[in-house]
Amino acid sequence: MSIEERLNTVRERIARAAERAGRRVEEVTLVAVSKTRTVAEIEEAFRAGAQVLGENRVQEADEKRGAVSLPVRWHLVGHLQTNKVGKAVEFFELIHSVDRLHLAQEIDRRAGRMGKVVDVLIQVNTSGEGSKSGVAPDGVLDLVAAVSELRSVRVRGLMTIGALGAEGDRARPFFIQLREIRDRVDAAGIAGVSVEHLSMGMTGDFEAAIEEGATLVRVGTALFGERP
Repeated sequence: MSIEERLNTVRERIARAAERAGRRVEEVTLVAVSKTRTVAEIEEAFRAGAQVLGENRVQEADEKRGAVSLPVRWHLVGHLQTNKVGKAVEFFELIHSVDRLHLAQEIDRRAGRMGKVVDVLIQVNTSGEGSKSGVAPDGVLDLVAAVSELRSVRVRGLMTIGALGAEGDRARPFFIQLREIRDRVDAAGIAGVSVEHLSMGMTGDFEAAIEEGATLVRVGTALFGERP
């Protein structure tokens, strides 16, 4: 099956999930996770209609953007180390994985030097697994409030990853929890903060995520096929 055929299938699944939730399909953006994928695969996906690409590693994304000839919109969906912030701030449209104040402060410092404002999502560890990055649910409000004080960083929402092995409906509790945290942040009315985005759901659970309010779904395998 070609990437275009897989993309059409994913889009159909997104549309059906949105319909079940009484939502408009336009409310959901597909982030095509291109980790380890070739430039040719990325360009094929873009031409088929996947214009937002999600990368896990800054260096890999930077190498690809130098080779990709199309106007791809890059999102960073993986863990960001502070020593990679300078390069990340240069070209990522949205950083999904801010989970600590020190990281946000480094983004603010680097972005300020460039005269730009960087949009970020706060990553929340809804599963409580020690192997996952993310601020604990009870620390989200404090982190968002602290980040809101920075001049060159703008909070646009929240991100989470479901528990290991929890796919489909088994991942739903983590998505519900993130939506409820989003509602609490929204109700707090923190100046300069927008929580318009919920980045949640991957190949095995993106339909449940959409039904629970996801605006960004991060899909790799269902679009590109299994990795070699």
